[in-house]
Amino acid sequence: MSNFNLSPLFRTSVGFDRILDMMGDLTERQPASYPPYNIEMLAENKYQITMAIAGFSRENIDIQQEQNSLIVTGKLPCENVAKERKFLHKGIAERAFKQEFQLEDHVKVTGAELEHGLLYINLMREIPEAMKPRKIAIGSQDQGYSQTKVVDKKMA
Repeated sequence: MSNFNLSPLFRTSVGFDRILDMMGDLTERQPASYPPYNIEMLAENKYQITMAIAGFSRENIDIQQEQNSLIVTGKLPCENVAKERKFLHKGIAERAFKQEFQLEDHVKVTGAELEHGLLYINLMREIPEAMKPRKIAIGSQDQGYSQTKVVDKKMA
C-alpha cells in the first residue's frame, strides 16, 4: 500500500480543498520556496494568501488574475545597487520573483494589502446562483399532485 502526500498541491492551490479531499493526485509538484507564503481558509468561501516580501514596495509588485491563475510578480528597482555593496553576511534574499497560484473556478481576488513586509491577497469563492444547490419541495395529495391508479380485477 502506498501513501500519497497531497500537501504540495495545497501549497499552490486555493479553493480546491474539497476536491483534494475527495481525490488523490499522483504527481508531485515542487512549489517555489521564495518568497515564503501561507494560504489560509478564513471562512467557507473566503481565503487569504500571505506572502513575506520584505524590501518590496507597492510599485515593485504586480498581481494579475488570468482565468484560473493568480500570478504575483516582484521586481527590484535596481539590482546593481546590491552588487556594489559589500556584505559580511547576506541572509536577506533580495531577488525578483514570480509565484503562480492555481485557483478553483469562481474564485476571485477581492483585494490586496502590503503591510510590514507582508502582502495579503484576499480571495472569495462566488458560486453563481444557477450552480448552487436548491431544495425541492415535496407536494402532497392535497395540493393536486395525486395520481390515481386504476387496477382492473376480474372476479372468477
